[in-house]
Amino acid sequence: MAKNKIHINLVFIGHVDHGKSTTVGRLLFDSGNIDEQALRKLKEKAQELGKGGFEFAFIMDNLKEERERGVTIDLAHKKFETDKYYFTIIDAPGHKDFIKNMITGASQADAGVLVVAANDGIMAQTKEHVFLSRTLGVAQLIVAVNKMDMKAYDQKVFDKIKTDMTVLLKSVGYVPDKIQFVPIASLPGDNVFKKTEKMPWFTGGTLLDAINNLLPPDKPTNLPLRMPIQDVYNITGIGVVPVGRIETGIMKIGQKVIAVPGREGKGVLGEVKSIEMHHEQMQQAEPGDNVGINVRGFGKKDIARGDVIGPADNPPTVASEFTAQIVVLNHPSVITVGYTPVFHIHTAQIACQITAILKKLNPATGEVLQENPDFIKNGDAAIVKIKPIQPLVIEKQKEIPHMSRFAIRDSGQTVAAGMCIDLVKKA
Repeated sequence: MAKNKIHINLVFIGHVDHGKSTTVGRLLFDSGNIDEQALRKLKEKAQELGKGGFEFAFIMDNLKEERERGVTIDLAHKKFETDKYYFTIIDAPGHKDFIKNMITGASQADAGVLVVAANDGIMAQTKEHVFLSRTLGVAQLIVAVNKMDMKAYDQKVFDKIKTDMTVLLKSVGYVPDKIQFVPIASLPGDNVFKKTEKMPWFTGGTLLDAINNLLPPDKPTNLPLRMPIQDVYNITGIGVVPVGRIETGIMKIGQKVIAVPGREGKGVLGEVKSIEMHHEQMQQAEPGDNVGINVRGFGKKDIARGDVIGPADNPPTVASEFTAQIVVLNHPSVITVGYTPVFHIHTAQIACQITAILKKLNPATGEVLQENPDFIKNGDAAIVKIKPIQPLVIEKQKEIPHMSRFAIRDSGQTVAAGMCIDLVKKA
């Protein structure tokens, strides 16, 4: 039973057309996590819409309009078991406008599969996703070089992408020796779940083997409980049910908790009555568990997405301002003091103003290049002071790293990413 297996959140990332959804669909189908009948229906639907070959991507889609456009939009959560682990697969869309989902997706992931198409190679989006994965704390990566069938299963193509990816991964701080590279072709099904005859030159295992080789994530159970709220449901006969992922600590039934900032910014006190994961009741929840909880004392209007639940005697930190280390990824011009973009931190999205640029750093080494520069631009790393426009829960990287990371977005683009290194608690 899944309960006794170690749980890993696995995110699939990469450029939009490189075959993430098809890879996930193939994995789920070949492993028997989806039945023939369901697939046949999807196949017919796909052909009807002139999208033959999209049936695997449809597996991850449930929304009608997405099917009609043949595009995977939402983050889809799917359960998947191997003999060793129990996975929640998060399929993060690749489109620019969906990088936001990629961010909330990656921040929930213990490990990632980066899909790179053999026929395209490394694209700008591939680079952005690698960088975000690193900044958002995805510790382990597998690189799946997909669509090998379109390159006649040529070893040289795989080796070239592996060499180029190694340089890229190293530049953002991954250790290339620890990263598994696997050549696959998801549509025909080569080397995803089943070993293929088509690539005799590849002595490693399948994508499934690579996933099984992942190390179990460290569970930060010794840190204080932090559960960012993703959604709040009002369920008849039960009441208010906040849903989210336990980032750190342990939540137990009967525990006294507080949600902050809460509606008035004062915090809302309550007591955990029940905890449910994948429709099963649990006595306690640990880091990595996506749960729905019922809390005595929480009203529908008291809490919202972006609030964070913690122990009543050790509440999550609400900051009136904070200092962060950021890297500028994609800004059209330059960032100066006064800039007020939207910060995505855990499940919150809050406008924050950059009130000071303290230091410009070398993004590779972290050494200080300039004190108090007038501006920072693409490729720069910096230490900046930030003031949220409304109360925001964030923690210091040294204390609770899982709650310190954020991305900065502006007009549909991820402008920068970073982490909180110091803060001033809200009075």
